[in-house]
Amino acid sequence: MADKAEPKGKDDVQPRRLNRAVGVGEALGNAIDPALKKRGFASRDLVSNWPAMAPAPYDKVTRPDKLSWPRGEKGAEGAVLHLSCHPGHALALQHEGQRVAAAINRYFGYLLIGQVRISATPFPIEDTVPETIPALPEVTRARISRVVERVEDPGVREALRELGQAMAKKKMR
Repeated sequence: MADKAEPKGKDDVQPRRLNRAVGVGEALGNAIDPALKKRGFASRDLVSNWPAMAPAPYDKVTRPDKLSWPRGEKGAEGAVLHLSCHPGHALALQHEGQRVAAAINRYFGYLLIGQVRISATPFPIEDTVPETIPALPEVTRARISRVVERVEDPGVREALRELGQAMAKKKMR
């Protein structure tokens, strides 16, 4: 008779096989949800829909970090949302925290966020390097100039020249 295996702990449980193809969203969601629950989020809606619910410019310069619920009160509303914030916007966020909370509550349709605080975790600043576009060849510039030289109005002629050059640069990409 086979020995009965000892009960496994919460961390020793093997992941259940689904025996079917799983989409990337579902697979990532199953992996991300436990981490979000540890940070106080009941679901990933607040994190995944942050750009849609946060007012400008906070949709780009902040990110939800943690959600703290009041202790001891059953059904208490008004959690504290901790946001990682770009350093240049931290002071403005402190003053406009209620506006951010109101926008989130409006999105969900009930009082979810009572207060907004700035988290101590650093906000990753992405350096965007402007894309360099090569200059147009002289042959292309001459061809565009020949086409627009028939236009009498100098303002319209220059606007058409700029439009033609922009279209030619877009084709080069």
